[in-house]
Amino acid sequence: MIFSTRGYGRTDCAMQATYFGANGWQLGFSGLNVLLDPWLVGPLRFGNSPWFFESRFLQDWPIPPAIDLVLLTQGLPDHAHPPTLKELERSIPVVGSVAAAQVARALGFTQVTALAPGQSHQYTSGSGNHLTITATAGAAVPGQENGFLLRHPDVHLYVEPHGFLDPDLPPQQLDVVITPVVDLGLPLVGAFVRGQTVLPQLLERFQPRWVLASTAGGQMQSSGLLPKLLWSRGAMATATALLKARDSHARLLDPEPGRCYPLTLS
Repeated sequence: MIFSTRGYGRTDCAMQATYFGANGWQLGFSGLNVLLDPWLVGPLRFGNSPWFFESRFLQDWPIPPAIDLVLLTQGLPDHAHPPTLKELERSIPVVGSVAAAQVARALGFTQVTALAPGQSHQYTSGSGNHLTITATAGAAVPGQENGFLLRHPDVHLYVEPHGFLDPDLPPQQLDVVITPVVDLGLPLVGAFVRGQTVLPQLLERFQPRWVLASTAGGQMQSSGLLPKLLWSRGAMATATALLKARDSHARLLDPEPGRCYPLTLS
């Protein structure tokens, strides 16, 4: 089920979140609908080389209607996925890392804002709802990519899909953190996703009400050399035990792809 925020009232629900798998989310704030790092249709390939890596969802997702903004943390195809972006209206505003903005412009998007770490952009929807987007330093894969702080009147959120926490980001109270909770890596390279490693730091620095597990989920079929070399460390059970050991009040969500979750802050 994919939701729309048209006519969505806050009541006790600060936002809604739908996970698609991999890094993709739809985030519904009051009067504002954001598509984050969407991979919805077609294959995912790195370097257009299926022998190295190719992955497909078992079933493509429908393109959500009424998207106000596309937010891209990285320029890599598992974040700025060209087949998916080609299905979107080119007039939809896009905010992304410098590399992601280059991808969006090359595909013909007409309202593209590139943010380097430390830069901010305020987006105002047609209905007058505001979202302030601040880029933070994310993973270097290999170039500098982004995390984002999102500040809406109803909710403050942080997302970084590789588990690389900007050391210059000060402690602050946040409502929602979207993060991997496992480590993924390659021999000789080491971990390029540091979810298990970063989770204790995120809990300490942000004291979030919600932690949404991302990056490693979704039902897909993968082939090529890369999946055979990948190693994984950690699990949802490990993350749950960490929250319990720290006496954290955060609620940990292991999202079922396609399901819309209302997130309350009470």
